[in-house]
Amino acid sequence: MGQNVPNTTFQRQDFEQFRLELYRQLDQLKDILATPNFGQQRHKLGAELELYLIDENAQASPSNQAVLQKLSDPQCQYELNQYNLEINLSAFDLDKTPLFHLKDELQQKLANLAEVNKQLGISALPIGILPTLNDSDLCAQWMTPLGRYHCLSRQLMSQRGSDFHIKINGDEPLDMRLADISAEGANTSLQIHLMTSPERFTRVFNAAQLTLPLVTAISANSPTFLGRQLWDETRIALFKQSIDVRHNNALLPNEPARVSYGYGWLRNNVWDLFAEAVALYPPIIPLRDASEPINGSPQHLPKLAELGLHMGTLWPWHRPVYDHHNNGHMRIEFRAIASGPTVDDMLANAALAIGLAEGLADDVDEIIALMPFKYAEHNFYRAAQFGLDAKILWPLHHKYQLQTVSIEQVIESMLTTARKGLRRIGISADESNYFMSIIEQRLDSGLTGARWQRQTLQHYRQTMSNDAALKAMVLAYQRNYQSGNNLCQWERPWQ
Repeated sequence: MGQNVPNTTFQRQDFEQFRLELYRQLDQLKDILATPNFGQQRHKLGAELELYLIDENAQASPSNQAVLQKLSDPQCQYELNQYNLEINLSAFDLDKTPLFHLKDELQQKLANLAEVNKQLGISALPIGILPTLNDSDLCAQWMTPLGRYHCLSRQLMSQRGSDFHIKINGDEPLDMRLADISAEGANTSLQIHLMTSPERFTRVFNAAQLTLPLVTAISANSPTFLGRQLWDETRIALFKQSIDVRHNNALLPNEPARVSYGYGWLRNNVWDLFAEAVALYPPIIPLRDASEPINGSPQHLPKLAELGLHMGTLWPWHRPVYDHHNNGHMRIEFRAIASGPTVDDMLANAALAIGLAEGLADDVDEIIALMPFKYAEHNFYRAAQFGLDAKILWPLHHKYQLQTVSIEQVIESMLTTARKGLRRIGISADESNYFMSIIEQRLDSGLTGARWQRQTLQHYRQTMSNDAALKAMVLAYQRNYQSGNNLCQWERPWQ
């Protein structure tokens, strides 16, 4: 959905022709994956970071058009709402300190952004959900005026046929309805792109799915939405519900959501994920690409642009991405990591995610043989709701026995596996130690971004109104973020 899409309407024939093209490109993809040299290139790691723009009062600032015009950096792009933007980082070779390179580039981009924002009296903040958002920030008026967003919104709303229902439990439950998809833009994340060889893709993907609850719990940074304390990682529930086009249809009780954990372990190869996406989900934006011959060219693989566009209108927490450049490759997009609290913290979360996926890949078949997929999904939602307080099903004490155990214990037991996975893909010992030590500090202190926000807000609420406490908490978060210290070195107002 990063491509230019006109704000247009489509006819039934457009959808029919687009679906036929998806079927044709599925056949092409099957042939491409069988090509002996497909994926034979240096593997890389890349990332995208979504940010909030806030004013001096810690309120969302709908300023992305002014910021990007002044910034003039093609790696910085619009996001759904005018108070968000995205930084698209470069891809770096896995065996050449990619995490350190991502850190250096991201810090430079953020410094450049800060200089521009200073002129406008605003700031950029990496945080999963801005706690000071209010109802008036969630409306079509504040959506970025680009065709792709308004076209997407109209098509999703058309499929929904009624208001979107947001209902999230927690300490201060929320139940509301919205007439547009602007709440989707309330969620910001760090998205990691990991190139994976075709022969290992299935096992790495399954391992990423299996260990996602662990990453979600330790990286949680979104406990507050519209001033209410909800889940430790409220983004997981909010994102799914904010664009949920499913109907309450008794004939289709298991109609698939466009935001999902998935529908089963991957059993064959990555093609199955694309085929499932085409079979289960109707197209949203049936835009045809006329920029290249149907079968590509003798020198280049076909882009499969329509298939890529369709996959971009689905939001699984791990998404397969096909790339046609050079010999072509597949990569896994890790989509569940929250934005913030700091650059080091985010890249530590990324290191844990890819380390667990690669480190567990060789043994994952044994675990998924005894772990029904619905149990893994259960683990994911418990981790999102309760963070490090979650209890999950895991073979912690015996590899053939599932037990209900503390997710903290499981994470601690898997740190060696994560380090092994990082070594396997060429991450240096210095790089691995630097970022994994941040995860260890969080476990030792029991502190996550979500816990810091919760405890700080609770502290300020003792002497302030809720609105004043939310503002004070966000400003404290901002000061600590700007200090350059990782989360475990932040000031703790409640102590």
